[in-house]
Amino acid sequence: MKTSWIWKLAPGLLVASSASAEVEEVAPVADMLSTAEIMRMGGGLMYVLVALSVLGLALIVYYAMVLRTRNVAPPAQALRLRELLKERRYRDAREVCAQQPTALAAVAASGLDFLRENPSAQPGILKEVMESAGARQAGRIQNMIHYLLDLSAVAPMVGLLGTVIGMLKAFNSVAFDLAKARPMELAGGVGQALITTIAGLIVAIPAMMAYAWFRGRVIKLIGQMEGAATDLLAIMENRGD
Repeated sequence: MKTSWIWKLAPGLLVASSASAEVEEVAPVADMLSTAEIMRMGGGLMYVLVALSVLGLALIVYYAMVLRTRNVAPPAQALRLRELLKERRYRDAREVCAQQPTALAAVAASGLDFLRENPSAQPGILKEVMESAGARQAGRIQNMIHYLLDLSAVAPMVGLLGTVIGMLKAFNSVAFDLAKARPMELAGGVGQALITTIAGLIVAIPAMMAYAWFRGRVIKLIGQMEGAATDLLAIMENRGD
Protein backbone atom coordinates (compact mmCIF):
# COMPACT_ATOMS: atom_id res chain seq x y z
CA MET A 1 0.00 0.00 0.00
CA LYS A 2 2.84 2.39 0.75
CA THR A 3 4.29 2.01 -2.74
CA SER A 4 1.01 2.07 -4.67
CA TRP A 5 1.20 5.86 -5.18
CA ILE A 6 4.54 5.41 -6.92
CA TRP A 7 2.96 3.20 -9.56
CA LYS A 8 0.13 5.68 -10.03
CA LEU A 9 2.60 8.51 -10.68
CA ALA A 10 4.87 6.44 -12.90
CA PRO A 11 2.95 7.07 -16.20
CA GLY A 12 2.93 10.81 -15.58
CA LEU A 13 6.64 10.82 -14.81
CA LEU A 14 7.35 8.90 -17.99
CA VAL A 15 5.31 11.37 -20.05
CA ALA A 16 7.05 14.34 -18.43
CA SER A 17 10.48 12.85 -19.00
CA SER A 18 9.69 12.07 -22.62
CA ALA A 19 8.38 15.61 -23.15
CA SER A 20 11.50 17.13 -21.64
CA ALA A 21 13.61 14.92 -23.87
CA GLU A 22 11.71 16.13 -26.90
CA VAL A 23 12.26 19.75 -25.85
CA GLU A 24 15.95 19.10 -25.46
CA GLU A 25 16.03 17.57 -28.93
CA VAL A 26 14.10 20.44 -30.52
CA ALA A 27 16.19 23.21 -28.94
CA PRO A 28 19.43 22.27 -30.73
CA VAL A 29 17.52 22.09 -34.01
CA ALA A 30 16.28 25.66 -33.53
CA ASP A 31 19.78 26.79 -32.69
CA MET A 32 21.05 25.25 -35.92
CA LEU A 33 19.07 27.67 -38.12
CA SER A 34 21.51 29.81 -40.02
CA THR A 35 20.95 33.21 -41.54
CA ALA A 36 20.62 31.68 -44.98
CA GLU A 37 17.93 29.28 -43.76
CA ILE A 38 16.03 32.11 -42.08
CA MET A 39 16.18 34.11 -45.31
CA ARG A 40 14.97 31.09 -47.27
CA MET A 41 12.10 30.44 -44.88
CA GLY A 42 11.09 34.10 -44.87
CA GLY A 43 10.83 34.28 -48.64
CA GLY A 44 11.59 37.12 -51.01
CA LEU A 45 10.23 39.78 -48.69
CA MET A 46 13.15 39.17 -46.33
CA TYR A 47 15.44 40.81 -48.89
CA VAL A 48 13.15 43.84 -48.89
CA LEU A 49 13.38 44.01 -45.09
CA VAL A 50 17.16 43.66 -45.22
CA ALA A 51 17.29 46.56 -47.68
CA LEU A 52 15.09 48.64 -45.37
CA SER A 53 17.35 47.86 -42.42
CA VAL A 54 20.43 48.97 -44.38
CA LEU A 55 18.62 52.14 -45.43
CA GLY A 56 17.60 52.85 -41.84
CA LEU A 57 21.16 52.39 -40.60
CA ALA A 58 22.48 54.69 -43.33
CA LEU A 59 19.92 57.37 -42.40
CA ILE A 60 20.83 57.15 -38.72
CA VAL A 61 24.54 57.58 -39.47
CA TYR A 62 23.82 60.46 -41.87
CA TYR A 63 21.59 62.30 -39.40
CA ALA A 64 24.12 61.81 -36.62
CA MET A 65 26.73 63.55 -38.78
CA VAL A 66 24.52 66.32 -40.20
CA LEU A 67 22.25 67.29 -37.30
CA ARG A 68 24.88 69.10 -35.26
CA THR A 69 25.21 72.62 -33.96
CA ARG A 70 28.14 73.38 -36.29
CA ASN A 71 25.94 72.59 -39.30
CA VAL A 72 22.83 74.51 -38.17
CA ALA A 73 23.75 77.45 -35.93
CA PRO A 74 27.44 77.43 -34.97
CA PRO A 75 28.18 79.90 -32.16
CA ALA A 76 31.39 81.09 -33.82
CA GLN A 77 29.54 82.03 -36.99
CA ALA A 78 26.79 83.81 -35.06
CA LEU A 79 29.39 85.80 -33.11
CA ARG A 80 31.25 86.77 -36.27
CA LEU A 81 28.05 87.90 -37.98
CA ARG A 82 27.07 90.02 -34.97
CA GLU A 83 30.44 91.76 -35.02
CA LEU A 84 30.29 92.49 -38.74
CA LEU A 85 26.70 93.73 -38.60
CA LYS A 86 27.47 96.06 -35.71
CA GLU A 87 30.29 97.51 -37.80
CA ARG A 88 27.88 97.76 -40.77
CA ARG A 89 30.12 95.57 -42.87
CA TYR A 90 27.21 93.93 -44.67
CA ARG A 91 29.24 92.72 -47.64
CA ASP A 92 31.71 90.89 -45.39
CA ALA A 93 28.81 89.39 -43.45
CA ARG A 94 27.32 88.13 -46.71
CA GLU A 95 30.65 86.52 -47.61
CA VAL A 96 30.73 84.76 -44.24
CA CYS A 97 27.28 83.32 -44.98
CA ALA A 98 28.46 82.10 -48.39
CA GLN A 99 31.67 80.55 -47.05
CA GLN A 100 29.88 78.52 -44.35
CA PRO A 101 26.40 77.59 -45.65
CA THR A 102 24.42 76.71 -42.52
CA ALA A 103 20.77 77.18 -41.65
CA LEU A 104 21.62 80.32 -39.69
CA ALA A 105 23.65 81.61 -42.63
CA ALA A 106 20.68 81.11 -44.95
CA VAL A 107 18.44 83.15 -42.66
CA ALA A 108 21.02 85.91 -42.27
CA ALA A 109 21.71 85.94 -46.02
CA SER A 110 18.03 86.46 -46.76
CA GLY A 111 17.99 89.52 -44.51
CA LEU A 112 21.22 90.91 -45.96
CA ASP A 113 20.02 90.45 -49.53
CA PHE A 114 16.77 92.19 -48.69
CA LEU A 115 18.60 95.15 -47.14
CA ARG A 116 20.89 95.43 -50.16
CA GLU A 117 17.97 95.54 -52.56
CA ASN A 118 15.73 97.65 -50.28
CA PRO A 119 17.94 99.91 -48.18
CA SER A 120 15.02 102.09 -47.08
CA ALA A 121 12.58 99.28 -46.28
CA GLN A 122 10.59 99.25 -43.07
CA PRO A 123 11.98 97.12 -40.19
CA GLY A 124 8.77 95.10 -40.00
CA ILE A 125 9.20 93.84 -43.55
CA LEU A 126 12.76 92.71 -42.77
CA LYS A 127 11.43 90.73 -39.84
CA GLU A 128 8.88 88.98 -42.05
CA VAL A 129 11.56 88.13 -44.60
CA MET A 130 13.89 86.58 -42.03
CA GLU A 131 11.07 84.77 -40.24
CA SER A 132 9.96 83.27 -43.54
CA ALA A 133 13.51 82.10 -44.26
CA GLY A 134 13.79 80.68 -40.74
CA ALA A 135 10.52 78.78 -41.15
CA ARG A 136 11.79 77.26 -44.40
CA GLN A 137 15.03 76.15 -42.78
CA ALA A 138 13.20 74.70 -39.76
CA GLY A 139 10.80 72.83 -42.04
CA ARG A 140 13.68 71.44 -44.08
CA ILE A 141 15.40 70.11 -40.96
CA GLN A 142 12.20 68.64 -39.55
CA ASN A 143 11.23 66.98 -42.84
CA MET A 144 14.67 65.44 -43.09
CA ILE A 145 14.09 63.01 -40.22
CA HIS A 146 10.61 62.00 -41.39
CA TYR A 147 12.21 59.35 -43.58
CA LEU A 148 12.91 57.35 -40.43
CA LEU A 149 9.26 57.68 -39.43
CA ASP A 150 8.17 56.48 -42.88
CA LEU A 151 10.57 53.55 -42.67
CA SER A 152 9.25 52.54 -39.25
CA ALA A 153 5.75 52.43 -40.75
CA VAL A 154 6.66 50.60 -43.96
CA ALA A 155 8.73 47.80 -42.36
CA PRO A 156 5.85 46.31 -40.28
CA MET A 157 3.59 46.50 -43.33
CA VAL A 158 6.10 44.48 -45.34
CA GLY A 159 6.31 42.00 -42.47
CA LEU A 160 2.51 41.82 -42.36
CA LEU A 161 2.45 41.14 -46.10
CA GLY A 162 4.84 38.25 -45.53
CA THR A 163 2.57 37.01 -42.74
CA VAL A 164 -0.44 36.98 -45.03
CA ILE A 165 1.48 35.24 -47.81
CA GLY A 166 2.81 32.61 -45.40
CA MET A 167 -0.60 31.88 -43.90
CA LEU A 168 -2.08 31.71 -47.40
CA LYS A 169 0.48 29.08 -48.37
CA ALA A 170 -0.31 27.11 -45.24
CA PHE A 171 -4.06 27.17 -45.85
CA ASN A 172 -3.71 26.41 -49.57
CA SER A 173 -1.81 23.22 -48.79
CA VAL A 174 -4.89 22.03 -46.90
CA ALA A 175 -7.61 23.56 -49.05
CA PHE A 176 -6.54 22.09 -52.38
CA ASP A 177 -6.08 18.52 -51.23
CA LEU A 178 -6.68 17.66 -47.60
CA ALA A 179 -5.50 14.07 -48.09
CA LYS A 180 -2.10 15.16 -49.42
CA ALA A 181 -1.54 17.96 -46.96
CA ARG A 182 1.80 17.50 -45.26
CA PRO A 183 2.90 18.96 -41.94
CA MET A 184 6.10 20.29 -43.52
CA GLU A 185 4.13 22.45 -45.96
CA LEU A 186 2.01 23.82 -43.12
CA ALA A 187 5.09 24.48 -41.02
CA GLY A 188 6.80 26.25 -43.91
CA GLY A 189 3.90 28.65 -44.40
CA VAL A 190 3.56 29.38 -40.70
CA GLY A 191 7.33 29.78 -40.41
CA GLN A 192 7.37 32.38 -43.17
CA ALA A 193 4.54 34.24 -41.46
CA LEU A 194 6.37 34.40 -38.13
CA ILE A 195 9.80 35.20 -39.54
CA THR A 196 8.66 38.12 -41.68
CA THR A 197 6.62 39.54 -38.82
CA ILE A 198 9.60 39.41 -36.47
CA ALA A 199 11.95 40.87 -39.09
CA GLY A 200 9.56 43.75 -39.78
CA LEU A 201 9.39 44.63 -36.10
CA ILE A 202 13.17 44.35 -35.72
CA VAL A 203 13.57 46.97 -38.44
CA ALA A 204 10.71 49.23 -37.30
CA ILE A 205 11.40 49.48 -33.56
CA PRO A 206 14.99 50.86 -33.80
CA ALA A 207 13.89 53.23 -36.58
CA MET A 208 11.09 54.59 -34.40
CA MET A 209 13.43 55.00 -31.42
CA ALA A 210 16.01 56.78 -33.58
CA TYR A 211 13.32 59.11 -34.95
CA ALA A 212 12.22 60.04 -31.43
CA TRP A 213 15.81 60.80 -30.43
CA PHE A 214 16.56 62.87 -33.54
CA ARG A 215 13.28 64.74 -33.12
CA GLY A 216 14.49 66.01 -29.76
CA ARG A 217 17.81 67.03 -31.26
CA VAL A 218 16.07 68.85 -34.12
CA ILE A 219 13.90 70.82 -31.69
CA LYS A 220 17.01 71.87 -29.79
CA LEU A 221 18.88 72.90 -32.94
CA ILE A 222 15.93 74.90 -34.28
CA GLY A 223 15.72 76.72 -30.96
CA GLN A 224 19.40 77.64 -31.19
CA MET A 225 18.98 78.86 -34.77
CA GLU A 226 15.95 80.99 -33.89
CA GLY A 227 17.74 82.58 -30.95
CA ALA A 228 20.81 83.48 -33.00
CA ALA A 229 18.67 84.74 -35.90
CA THR A 230 16.67 86.96 -33.53
CA ASP A 231 19.88 88.62 -32.33
CA LEU A 232 20.98 89.25 -35.90
CA LEU A 233 17.57 90.63 -36.78
CA ALA A 234 17.72 93.11 -33.91
CA ILE A 235 21.09 94.40 -35.13
CA MET A 236 19.88 94.70 -38.72
CA GLU A 237 16.75 96.58 -37.72
CA ASN A 238 18.88 99.09 -35.81
CA ARG A 239 21.27 99.30 -38.75
CA GLY A 240 24.20 98.50 -36.51
CA ASP A 241 23.31 100.83 -33.64
